[in-house]
Amino acid sequence: MCKNRVRCKPKKADIKKIEESVEKNGSVIFYFDRENSHKDLLELQDYFEEKGKGFYMNEVKFGLSDNEYMYQVHIID
Repeated sequence: MCKNRVRCKPKKADIKKIEESVEKNGSVIFYFDRENSHKDLLELQDYFEEKGKGFYMNEVKFGLSDNEYMYQVHIID
């Protein structure tokens, strides 16, 4: 997940917490920083699609540099 403070270390995606949020809200949007690999997010996609959920992922640029991006993930129940 993206860090929410400038000096914090970024957190890796936690499937159980994400799944709890999807179950509770039905439709959620998460932002993941580049510390979460594209491969890990594709595994996350496979996990939720196997459970019958809709999964949409986009790369969002927020600067001019190639490494200034994050992933937007929308999971729909």
